[in-house]
Amino acid sequence: MVRRLNIDGDGQGDLAGHGGEHRAVFVYQLDSYRHWQQRLGRAELGYGQFGENFTVDGLSDDDVRIGDRYRIGQAVFEVTQPRVTCYRVGIRLDEPQMAAMLVAEGRPGFYLRVLEEGEVGAGDEIEQLAAGPEPLTVAQANALLYLPGHPTGQLEQALRIPALSAGWRTSFEALLRQRREGGGTAAGNPGLGPATAPPPAWPGFRPLRVAGKIRESGSVTSLVLEPVDTHPLAPASPGQFVVLRLKPASSAAPLLRSYSLSGEQGTSHYRVSVGVNAHGVAGSYIDGQVQIGDVVEVSAPRGGFVLQPGDGPVVLLSAGIGATPVLAMLHALAADSSTREVWWIQGSRNGGEHPFAAEVRTLLAALAHGRSHIRYSAPGPADRPGRDFDAPGRLSVGVLQELGVPRDADVYLCGPAAFMSEFTSGLAAWGVAAGRIHTEAFGSGPSMTPGVAAGAKRPPHLPDGPAGTGPQVTFARSGLAVRWRPDAHSLLELAEACDVPVRWSCRTGVCHNCQTGLVAGTVDYQPTPIDPPADGTVLICCSRPTEDLVLDL
Repeated sequence: MVRRLNIDGDGQGDLAGHGGEHRAVFVYQLDSYRHWQQRLGRAELGYGQFGENFTVDGLSDDDVRIGDRYRIGQAVFEVTQPRVTCYRVGIRLDEPQMAAMLVAEGRPGFYLRVLEEGEVGAGDEIEQLAAGPEPLTVAQANALLYLPGHPTGQLEQALRIPALSAGWRTSFEALLRQRREGGGTAAGNPGLGPATAPPPAWPGFRPLRVAGKIRESGSVTSLVLEPVDTHPLAPASPGQFVVLRLKPASSAAPLLRSYSLSGEQGTSHYRVSVGVNAHGVAGSYIDGQVQIGDVVEVSAPRGGFVLQPGDGPVVLLSAGIGATPVLAMLHALAADSSTREVWWIQGSRNGGEHPFAAEVRTLLAALAHGRSHIRYSAPGPADRPGRDFDAPGRLSVGVLQELGVPRDADVYLCGPAAFMSEFTSGLAAWGVAAGRIHTEAFGSGPSMTPGVAAGAKRPPHLPDGPAGTGPQVTFARSGLAVRWRPDAHSLLELAEACDVPVRWSCRTGVCHNCQTGLVAGTVDYQPTPIDPPADGTVLICCSRPTEDLVLDL
């Protein structure tokens, strides 16, 4: 019995990555079985080896169109998308590169949506009821997303097909936007990978001189950094960060820390603002030992948490040191004399730990529609309500509702992990569209390990066993440096051995979920990715270091 979401007794095992209305039934073909038996040297492959619900005679990926409709037995179906390959098919067939091979050789299989429920049995005839509205086959759609090229005409064609699943529609929209905006080959594949900014302006690290040091509050210190030579700096997009390589002691390993740029855009200098606390080694070193005139090594600006163009309302929402990237956005809006409705909403402990207060007031005064709301969680005796802050307590989505913040605003969110988690889920529950919620995290990002049972989380650590002797791999966000060991096979496996949070799905260079910022160093690939990642990034699932590396992990 075929039902709207699956087949009785043959449902999906991992509903986080499979299933749903547009992926109710998966189809694979006998002709592809014959191909793989010969290609892999297998005498026989029993039905179901590719995870399909229906093994069919006919319905080639080269012939079936997205949007085709078929009657099989008592049920009626519509073709919605090619299969999204993941690592499991490689395990099933004992061929680690199988996910990449299915895509590269144009034999993915496809999913069906159930239009009419009913019983289906082996031997039932497959009757075509209607052809898809555009001549885009399953194989062509597969190539359009995963293979290099992404022709504009085919992307437009795909987006005219009502049956196309929402996930693939979003991917094709991102690719079409890239093509129309002239992203070029350096921009990678935005239909697969996470959002990326333009490639970094220089590889590795560049020496910059400390031209100024400013105490912003009791817990925040800023450094103003300028070139040591005559070459100007690359202008940063508002919201981006740089990586500092610090050397507190010549005999110790360098410290690598990511800090958001907090000042105005320009080419003469950068400003980074650093949180200082008793347990932060890098922050304490910057606050106590770095002096004006010192030279520090700095990466080019990078990161996809940037202010997006538009004319709609903007909410810059932060807590503590999370104010730094959104402050750069406020600078950009003020410099442009933006007419957008701009909300600056900030949470601090008290006036002594409230950075940038006067600076923010000056910037908001330059905006025609600038608004501000400041909350102190523990106001001090000298803190004046109505002048230093607007209300005591902590920020919440309820506060935004009380203030009348529009739900159609683009919200840029940065702060401690608990703050981020609360607001990300709370804004979504309030009805703010997912595409309007933009987040930045200073620590490691959330992991994605599809189908792997959750276990006890360990902080990042050196891998078990003897130390490696290869190039040094530094996981910048995790504060861990490890020597490469060939038995790791890939940077992803090395990160997993260290419990560094990672994201992946295919593990063969197809899906780009593992795309990671490459701050310094070079890699080689095995296998070579089907579509290269963006410049300044690396696919860790199929790469190895060729020299010392710094990864944004």
